[in-house]
This record gives sequence, C-alpha cells and structure tokens, in this order.
Amino acid sequence: MPSIDCVSRVDMNEIDNAINNTKKAIANRFDFRGAKAEFEIDKKEKKIKILAQDDYKARAMQEMFWTAASKRGLSFKAFTFGEPEPGAAGMTKAEWKIREGLEQELAKKVVKMVKDTGKKVQASIQGDEVRLTGKSIDEIREVMAILQGSDFEVPLQFVNPKS
Repeated sequence: MPSIDCVSRVDMNEIDNAINNTKKAIANRFDFRGAKAEFEIDKKEKKIKILAQDDYKARAMQEMFWTAASKRGLSFKAFTFGEPEPGAAGMTKAEWKIREGLEQELAKKVVKMVKDTGKKVQASIQGDEVRLTGKSIDEIREVMAILQGSDFEVPLQFVNPKS
C-alpha cells in the first residue's frame, strides 16, 4: 500500500542564507551606517535573536529578513516573530522562534481533515508527522492537494513516498 509522510520542516541552510542576505542588505542601507544590528541563530533551540540600536531598526531588520526569506522560498508560517523589547545599554532585542514539526493538536486537525475528505486514505499520527496511507497513489495525491490548499499555522511538506 502506498504511503507518504506529511511533515513541517524548515531547511536551516536556507535560513542561514536569508540571514546572510539580510546582513548584506543592512550593510548597504544608509540608516544602518554606524548602527549596531546583529543576528544570532541558535540551531539547536531553533531560535533567531536580533539585537538592534532601537525599535525602528529592529522592525526594519524583521522586514528585511521577511524579504530575504521569501526570496529563499521560506514560508512566514515557519516563524513566530516576537515583539522587540528593551535590552541592555539602550539596545532593542527580539527573539524569533523557528517552528518545526506538527504539534499534537495540528496533527489531529490534519487527521480529521483527511477523514472528512471521504477518500479511502488513512492518516495516523507518528510523533511530529502524519502518515497518509491508501490503496491508490491517486487518492493520496488528491488528499495532499486538499491539505496543501488548506490554511494551517505551519507550512506542510510531503516526504518519504513509498509505493
């Protein structure tokens, strides 16, 4: 029986590239000349920390990161952007979380949506992913199209197809 896994993953290399592109854009902007603007990425905890001279620059850094990330094919749904808050020495800091994996409640929504389609496809939760199994690959593809057309809080990808 064919199957495929429905997951939510983010390519950390693409995030690195988006941050590097944002740093280049910051270096070229006149309003950031001589100003402190830093990015720090923690790949283990899946967080991005920014440090800027003021609230305006922190928000501008966020906008530039959005632009660079969208050009790299990253979805905004993969990030939880925290509000800029005052930091040490008059600086402004913000923390962005990178969302990966399907949380339990979201996985249940995916399973319910698969059942509501009426197709002969079973969905089972396996950790932070949902496995779709069916008798024909065509029905699985129809369910995949329905899931991709839906608006979930995280971007969905389909990996590990088995025939």
